Amino acid sequence: MAENGEEKLIAVARHIAKTLGHTDNAMADDILQIFSNFDGRLREKLSENLTDGDDPRSGVAVLDQTLKSLDRQISRYVTVDHPIWSDSADASTFLDAVDELVAAIREWTPMAADKAVTACLDRAEDLLQQCMFRLEEEFKLLMERGGVDSFDNAGRGSGAYLDSEDDEDNDGYDDVEIPVAHPVSDYNIIIDALPSGTINDLHEISKRMVAAGYGKECSLAYSLCRRDFLEESLSRLGFSGLQKSNAALRDEDDEIEIDKWIKAINMAVRVFYPSERRLCDRVFGYSSATAAAADLSFMEACRVSSMELLNFANGVAMGSRAPDRLFKILDVYEAVKDLMPEIEVLFADQFCLFIRNEAIGVWKRLGESIRGIFMELENLIRRDPAKAAVPGGGLHPITRYVMNYLRAACSRPTLEQVFDENVAPLVVVDRSLSPSSPLAVQMAWIMEVLESNLEAKSKIYRDPALSSVFMMNNGRYIVKKVKDDELGSLLGDDWVRKHTAKVRQYHVNYQRSSWNKILNALKLDNNNLSPNVASKAMKEKLKIFNSQFEEICRTQSTWAIFDEQLKEELKHSVGTALLPAYRSFLGRFNSILDISKYAEKHVKFDVEDVEARIDGLFQATAVSGSGRK
Repeated sequence: MAENGEEKLIAVARHIAKTLGHTDNAMADDILQIFSNFDGRLREKLSENLTDGDDPRSGVAVLDQTLKSLDRQISRYVTVDHPIWSDSADASTFLDAVDELVAAIREWTPMAADKAVTACLDRAEDLLQQCMFRLEEEFKLLMERGGVDSFDNAGRGSGAYLDSEDDEDNDGYDDVEIPVAHPVSDYNIIIDALPSGTINDLHEISKRMVAAGYGKECSLAYSLCRRDFLEESLSRLGFSGLQKSNAALRDEDDEIEIDKWIKAINMAVRVFYPSERRLCDRVFGYSSATAAAADLSFMEACRVSSMELLNFANGVAMGSRAPDRLFKILDVYEAVKDLMPEIEVLFADQFCLFIRNEAIGVWKRLGESIRGIFMELENLIRRDPAKAAVPGGGLHPITRYVMNYLRAACSRPTLEQVFDENVAPLVVVDRSLSPSSPLAVQMAWIMEVLESNLEAKSKIYRDPALSSVFMMNNGRYIVKKVKDDELGSLLGDDWVRKHTAKVRQYHVNYQRSSWNKILNALKLDNNNLSPNVASKAMKEKLKIFNSQFEEICRTQSTWAIFDEQLKEELKHSVGTALLPAYRSFLGRFNSILDISKYAEKHVKFDVEDVEARIDGLFQATAVSGSGRK
């Protein structure tokens, strides 16, 4: 019964062909081929002679007729000069023909040992290649046509990151700046760069190309178009890419360029690339068969822009390690660090692995550069020459620079993380400092280098008292900058106490070298001296006191103490030591009858005068040069 039905179906096909005016068997075979699409049993019937080992020519004839029919259908589309997808019916018919061709190739490939079948399969492959070329062309056209409004969709439909003036006609305003991004605080944005209908059409094409073994060609067509979109998007954000990055880093506007880069990489990693990943998955599908094509397409689309962004950061890392570049490098480091979780997720597949690895490498090189800057800072302090002395023993510019620099650096929490990532080699520092982290070790070592440099500079002063004032000023400044600051938390209370004690010792050294001679002059000799000898000795002591006191006051009035509290402490300590001794000396002097009546002649300063002259000490400005205090 089944055979009779099939024979009747063949007879019907021939009758339809004859009715349509075709007497040859080609039309009948075409109709039979169409029928076979609806019932696989008929296709099996048409090819069973070949598979059963009977006359292979009858099976090859069926394949030959199938290919001729498909060739006629497909040729009508691959040669037209207008887009096939301009008509949805044409697109559907063309895809059906491609599906049929692929099915035929798969069905007959197991029988390729037969030369006649091989010849037919070669024709089929040539025809399939033509189909793929045309599908690739249609794919590109759909991408380009759908991407015309991509930037408008990206800017307005999904978060409005572009300036509204971007679309206005600026003819005649050549000096108008290129619009850049508004500040973005919420990166929870998805850009639908292509219409949904276009994405569906692209998916249908990609599915056929991947199934036919042309996945790479499809991926390339996708990535070429999308790569331009991503680069243009970054350009609109103000990022100039590699063309200007190297020059920018040598220019005074490098901070502006880094700010643009930070905005660009945040938008790229948090908005553009996730949107691109979503688009790739929708175009190529989520099946395991198309996963590789989707991953390859995403990588190729993002490769150039992502590497430009990372190369910019790498240029920052590989640049000069001058200390003033620390904060710019920290900005770049923090941007990469904050984005690493997103980068590791986005670029996790086999094709994107090199992008993720490059991001990790750039991140590490930025950290190395930051640590290297502190090594360079040490070298700069060591090499700072002990040339001209700071007038009046005031603050040295290097003390102010280093302390303000370290305070600003330690205010960045990221800095401690940078040092924790890679523990620096151990350096010999005072064990009593007990630094608690690699950054603390680094800070303590820099402070020790600075202190050694200041001690070398203090030796320029010929007056030991002025040398002590210099060390006292700079030591007090250092302690004040460390206290109540993150730097103090790093160095610890022990460090602060130790250096406060050093400042007190400088104070003692100053008083000893300045005022001990005067105090010695005021010491009273044995009371058993004869009146004449005592009178002569007292007059000589008073003469020495007058000379030395006047000289010291005249000299030290030009010295400088930067800290008002320290200045008052010094004056008070001098007065506390000198005034009682002088008062006692004058009492003894006035008790000697032979000279008391000539007191006005010999006593140049009364107690109030001495006190006033002490109050006039340290009147010079303590800060050398200009800059922050």
